[in-house]
Amino acid sequence: MRSVVKDSRFELVTEILKPDAKKRLTLGQVLQEEGVAYNVYRNRLGQIMLDPVKAVPVSETWLYDNPPALAAVKRGLADSAAGRTRKRGSFAAYAKEE
Repeated sequence: MRSVVKDSRFELVTEILKPDAKKRLTLGQVLQEEGVAYNVYRNRLGQIMLDPVKAVPVSETWLYDNPPALAAVKRGLADSAAGRTRKRGSFAAYAKEE
């Protein structure tokens, strides 16, 4: 399994946060970004870690299920970021109207 902990420098945000009668914790003061969901991990010691994630629409999951295509997209993004691009003209003639 890939390591979930990407940065081991944690900071204490609040001390002794107690759950309510339904065992819920309010984390509003901790969460910083809107539109993020969380994978929740718990170890044998009872420590809990929240790992922020963003959902991918089902119609786009094919890319993540196709490692060669994902690698090609990542290479293209890296090439673009590094300025390794060429103008190829307009592709409008190949566009399909829907």
